[in-house]
Amino acid sequence: MGRFARKNFPFLIRELTQIGSIEHCNLVFRWMKNQKNYCARNDIYNMMIRLQARHHRIDQARGLFFEMQEWRCKPDVETYNALINAHGRAGQWRWAMNIMEDMLRAAIPPSRSTFNNLINACGSSGNWKEALNVCKKMTDNGVGPDLVTHNIILSAFKSGAQYSKALSYFELMKGTRIRPDTTTLNIVIHCLVKLQQYDKAIDIFDSMREKRSDCHPDVVTFTSIIHLYSVCGQVENSEAAFNMMLAEGLKPNIVSYNALIGAYAACGMDNEALLVFNEIKQNGFRPDIVSYTSLLNAYGRSQKPQKAREVFEMIKRNKLKPNLVSYNALIDAYGSNGLLADAIGILREMEQDGIQPNVVSICTLLAACGRCSQKVKIDTVLSAAGMRGIKLNTVAYNSAIGSYMNVGEYDKAIGLYKSMRKKKINFDSVTYTVLISGCCKMSKYGEAISFMEEMMQLKLPLSKEVYSSVICAYSKQGQIIEAESTFNLMKSSGCYPDVVTYTAMLDAYNAAEKWEKAYALFEEMEANNIKLDTIACSALMRAFNKGGQPGRVIGLAESMREKEIPFSDTIFFEMVSSCSLLHDWRTAVDMIKYIEPSLPVISSGCLNMFLNSLGKSGKIETMLKVFFKMLASGANVNFNTYSILLNNLLSSGNWRKYLEVLQWMEDAGIHPSNDMYHDISSFSQKCCGAENAAVIKERLESLKRKSGNQISSSQPYESAVLS
Repeated sequence: MGRFARKNFPFLIRELTQIGSIEHCNLVFRWMKNQKNYCARNDIYNMMIRLQARHHRIDQARGLFFEMQEWRCKPDVETYNALINAHGRAGQWRWAMNIMEDMLRAAIPPSRSTFNNLINACGSSGNWKEALNVCKKMTDNGVGPDLVTHNIILSAFKSGAQYSKALSYFELMKGTRIRPDTTTLNIVIHCLVKLQQYDKAIDIFDSMREKRSDCHPDVVTFTSIIHLYSVCGQVENSEAAFNMMLAEGLKPNIVSYNALIGAYAACGMDNEALLVFNEIKQNGFRPDIVSYTSLLNAYGRSQKPQKAREVFEMIKRNKLKPNLVSYNALIDAYGSNGLLADAIGILREMEQDGIQPNVVSICTLLAACGRCSQKVKIDTVLSAAGMRGIKLNTVAYNSAIGSYMNVGEYDKAIGLYKSMRKKKINFDSVTYTVLISGCCKMSKYGEAISFMEEMMQLKLPLSKEVYSSVICAYSKQGQIIEAESTFNLMKSSGCYPDVVTYTAMLDAYNAAEKWEKAYALFEEMEANNIKLDTIACSALMRAFNKGGQPGRVIGLAESMREKEIPFSDTIFFEMVSSCSLLHDWRTAVDMIKYIEPSLPVISSGCLNMFLNSLGKSGKIETMLKVFFKMLASGANVNFNTYSILLNNLLSSGNWRKYLEVLQWMEDAGIHPSNDMYHDISSFSQKCCGAENAAVIKERLESLKRKSGNQISSSQPYESAVLS
């Protein structure tokens, strides 16, 4: 009898609602109601309503609310709190508001928990304005907000994507006596990351890790920091934050693992992403759709679309349903690797699976069309979007305009731009950046400048790419003053030039033959610690050679070697030019160690110029060694190359090697010109003596017979060097 006493029922239900399954609790509750000694109690019903709310069974929670009144059990403030909380969890904030009004009509004064539950119901649905109104009513009713209230308001701003308002509210919160906790700071860090204020987020994180801090970071904090570094492209720091979390004894959850996989995926590190994915299963977690989609994305970014497809099929085998994000990631995996037909096939496949493509799907396909130079496909994708009722947003228009620009369809790109204006779709900085850079690629420099002026009228922020493109446009049109003005405007606006912008300005000075200004700009780059790249170095070398300072070219080349900056064909050309201007043949010979590894990719014009420099320096043997290395590497050896060899051999009096080279030409299927035969004949008559002249004449006649009298027309020597 003691075991089934009425006083034990509340304890029994409390324990079961906390640790038992909902089916078990319902079974026990029905058994209790069938007992003769049962008496309906508010606390039992309240616990059962809260249990139903945790399992998102809103109808059952409402049913219990009406049932308790049938048992003549009057709802109290905790009952209403539980019911409001149930509707808040389900996102039914209007129902929650109505329940609050019923509570007031029943003359039951709401508690702080009541207001907090109602604020949470509004905030979790993204209705931050309603949440603020309820908070104001709370204060008007003499119930002051507590830390939970502030956290709920911050969370409401977060759910409504009002990140700046959340930070402003946090500043107001600092003025109260209520001190923030870890939950508060987690929300603030999340908002700072969304606003790209990464340094401030890191500062808060560091302050939480201090020994004297009252708010120590938890798993949510570390997960936010992992995501922060992922967004910044600092995958090493993401990994370090994850390891730091483990070192502090915190057990990562599935969201933490997904954040780390996402960091690896963003950098195309598929092997590392797979290791973390396997670690999820090893630690007793079940990968969710986010885990699979992140791994799929990793394979797409690492140019392994077939592997991405395998992961996609794995989703289905593990009884998970691919969502829209999964399909878009697979489309991107194929599209970014040039497999446009397969990407379009995925679009049809997702429709067959009952998932309608969205504007992100269209953007992904448009970007793929631009990369694959498929201008017909761009029209098809835009038409498909219209047929499916997908309205293009700013991002989609930007993708389409960029794709048209990439394939040279200027008129169609401008047509989309005008369509945006007609449909009153907002332009952003990306729109104009795509237009300006596209115009410059198609040599429409006047149009590029006009777009920048329009961009400034709209007070849109100008990116470094825009400044660089416009400086280039002014340079091509010979407007050096305007280019300088744009460059100075960039610096005064707080947008610090990078190496690309400096290179554009160097090209402008080179085109205007302003060598001194180019030198000054180089000094400014060094003062600002701008890391030079191959293109910038080639522009500087051109300025040094044209400006009469070829000696600085060799010094810059040494600096490039120390800093491991790759040498290009243009770099080699300028280096050879500087050696010729300086008559520095020793340096020209030393250049072999730089040129030899790149022989197959260096242009024939540059190699011919280098051979000529060696020949002029009297290094005939070295010239021939370089020539043999050219042949062995598969470099382009043409008529001009042989012409340079023959001229330098004749200048050195080496008529025997001259005849050998003529034979090499015949063997290579390149027929010598009349002038080549004439030059050696004249040389034999003037310099060789009668005996050698006879030998040369006999060899020449033999060569002519073998060639079948197919002799090439003469080419000017200057053309051979400059080609």
